[in-house]
Amino acid sequence: MHNKIQLSDHFTFSRLLRFVLPSIGTMIFISIYGVVDGFFISNFAGKTSFAAVNIIMPFLMIMSTVGFMFGTGGSAVVAKTMGEGKREKANEYFSLFVYTSAAIGVVLSIIGFIYIRPVARLLGAEGELLDNAVLYGRIILIALPFNILQFLFNSFFVTSEKPQLGLLSSVCAGVTNMVLDAVLVILLPQEYKLVGAAIATATSQLVSGIFPICYFGRKNGSILRLGKFKLNLKALIKACTNGSSEFMSNIAMSIVSMLYNIQLLKYAGENGVAAYGVMMYVGFIFASAFIGYSVGTAPIFGYNDGAENYTELRNILKKSIIVIGLFGVCMLAAGELLAYPLAKLFVSYDNVLMELTVSGFRIYALSFLFMGYAIFGSGFFTALNDGVTSAIISFLRTLVFQIAAVMLLPLLWGINGVWLSIVVAEVMAVILSAVFMAVKRKKYHY
Repeated sequence: MHNKIQLSDHFTFSRLLRFVLPSIGTMIFISIYGVVDGFFISNFAGKTSFAAVNIIMPFLMIMSTVGFMFGTGGSAVVAKTMGEGKREKANEYFSLFVYTSAAIGVVLSIIGFIYIRPVARLLGAEGELLDNAVLYGRIILIALPFNILQFLFNSFFVTSEKPQLGLLSSVCAGVTNMVLDAVLVILLPQEYKLVGAAIATATSQLVSGIFPICYFGRKNGSILRLGKFKLNLKALIKACTNGSSEFMSNIAMSIVSMLYNIQLLKYAGENGVAAYGVMMYVGFIFASAFIGYSVGTAPIFGYNDGAENYTELRNILKKSIIVIGLFGVCMLAAGELLAYPLAKLFVSYDNVLMELTVSGFRIYALSFLFMGYAIFGSGFFTALNDGVTSAIISFLRTLVFQIAAVMLLPLLWGINGVWLSIVVAEVMAVILSAVFMAVKRKKYHY
């Protein structure tokens, strides 16, 4: 790209899209290689292995959320500090967040390794399902510190004005995962297929954690570099409160998944859990485009807030609202058209499961119209270093609205009520975001 885009630039539609597309690509790619994982496990290792992975996945996601928290929360602090013109300070903060995340990753990895069996049992796994869940989980936990760093650096690649490197990093990791999946899951004997899938995923996380450390650890062409840092508790707490909404929403999503699984076992047995697994995989690809957009625009908001350039802040906000609306409409259309082929990809081996997945997904796809605004609303306030507002939106969206809906709606509409509850929760979250946007307008001058 001949003309490098900087955080201090004035953004037109095309410049904005060029800057955020790598972040959207990164998030979509990460979610796609999760789907490929699911595809191989479901089709080659079988239904029990697939269910085992789906049961333990929320727990593994909770563990890696620390990277999200320090990534989104920390990059808001770093971007604002850059906007204020304090380059050196910004680099100190950056180094502090990276080293702290890595250290926490090691501690969580050890704790998770020790307690994974009781956790899996708590999530309803027993017998063969339990053994499979523990086996898969332990292999993934070995790479946890690197997975945490992967999430962290996704945000910092954007803040360092190098979003395309984030994309490159996740493409390398994704290709590693897919190739190893194809080799290990297909070629290993039946009893080792799940182990093969776990090794493929863990290896890809090593790749995506080590690549950025090598890049930022030496002289590079970006505005950030790993170096000396002082232990600054105030900055750490600020990053945590900023990123608490991302932390919250990931943990909440995982808790809600567990709850959905319990409800689905009740209304549709193991088939229900498998159908929901497919929806989560595919839904995550759609949601990740919105998350990528939020991650991509966050440093621009943070920078302009720090530089007190409020005209540009308003400009990007207006454009974002239009872009997300268009995204939502396209995704709804894609979701309705692709419901059948996507379900076929995962569960073509079982007709009843197939029907359940297609009808569920057609209802679930309605949520794409609203999801983008809810994700963006929360991310916008994180970027402005207003972690509290962001956390309130996130907490209500991912936990309160979802739980209320998934407990009440199935009583009225049975299994369809489970799928509908996601849509209802997103609609409520958009209304809430709009209210906060209106209330906080004067404070942040947008």
